[in-house]
Amino acid sequence: MTLSLRNIKFPAGLDVLLTMQEGLVLINTINAHSYNISQKDFDFAEALLHSDVLLPDGAGIVKAVRWLRGEKIERIAGWDLFVWEMKRLNNLPTNPLKGEQEVETPCISSVLFMGSTEAVLSKIEARAAIEYPNVEVHTYSPPYKPEFSDEDNRLMCQVISTIKPDVLFVGMTAPKQEKWAYRIINNEQLIINNCHICCIGAVFDFYAGTVKRAPIWWQRNSLEWLYRLMKEPRRMWRRYLVGNVRFLLAITKECIG
Repeated sequence: MTLSLRNIKFPAGLDVLLTMQEGLVLINTINAHSYNISQKDFDFAEALLHSDVLLPDGAGIVKAVRWLRGEKIERIAGWDLFVWEMKRLNNLPTNPLKGEQEVETPCISSVLFMGSTEAVLSKIEARAAIEYPNVEVHTYSPPYKPEFSDEDNRLMCQVISTIKPDVLFVGMTAPKQEKWAYRIINNEQLIINNCHICCIGAVFDFYAGTVKRAPIWWQRNSLEWLYRLMKEPRRMWRRYLVGNVRFLLAITKECIG
């Protein structure tokens, strides 16, 4: 299964999630790096193409869509998705308690952060408790390995089915997290009716404060990739210096093909 930006329908904004029918909603993001991976990893391409919502996370994707289709879209990063979901749950209508005097109590919703380390997850819990007091936060750190065993997946299905979160945030890095989420929603061991499943990767570290996100000016000027390259040159040079050229060549091929 081949992924082509020419044929993907991107949402105009996150409010489209308010119109989604109840059920399991798989939400992924795509940037130049994940596009490059999808051209060789067809399981990854399949997972992205079967997203209920696929968000354009990256200046490269936004510019490519404009070049290929003449369509102007806005970048929607994984961070934007995370903040939108947390605010939505935190601000749900209150439930009045009937009695001699009506008292409004917050409607408690729940989220589950699945991925990363216990240290990162504890920082996420502490910060979310302050910023989103009406959201019940659960965490689970799966074993760190390239592929999960059947037993690993059984335990994760059990955790999700027990908590039944309104939103499941998955932070295992691409393409592992997208392929895992796509498989898990079709796993008969998963017993949950309604949930937004959001693959947001590096957002775990951004929110925990273990990795600093680019300042606003860099984000607004489509230079967040350069900021990350400057901060982590050894880890990021191939992704951005080689990857950006590869992305440009692939989009050119799409354009003339």
